[in-house]
Amino acid sequence: VQLQASGGGLVQVGGSLRISCAVSGIILSVNEMAWYRQCPGKERELVASIAGDESTTYSDSVKGRFTISRDVAKSSVYLQMNNLKPEDTGVYYCNTEAASSRYRGPWGQGTLVTVSS
Repeated sequence: VQLQASGGGLVQVGGSLRISCAVSGIILSVNEMAWYRQCPGKERELVASIAGDESTTYSDSVKGRFTISRDVAKSSVYLQMNNLKPEDTGVYYCNTEAASSRYRGPWGQGTLVTVSS
């Protein structure tokens, strides 16, 4: 399993950013995938997930602002982030939603999102 997050950067408050995750070794149509983030001084948290049937869930902190999606043909998962806030600053990672999944991969470096005020 390989997971490569990309697309992070510096954005102003209220701005938008779309980050991507290239996935290998996992069939996206049958495995629930998720985006996680680790904000400065905090533990890693799950922010959004997309199941095999494309149903989605979001943490309360991002609901209504973030949208998770996937492209099975490109084996990629995306996170569209709108109306960004300074508290969204952190390193974003993708992985399986379930920690116990046989396909849970290494966390890697993630992609850094910085929201400036």
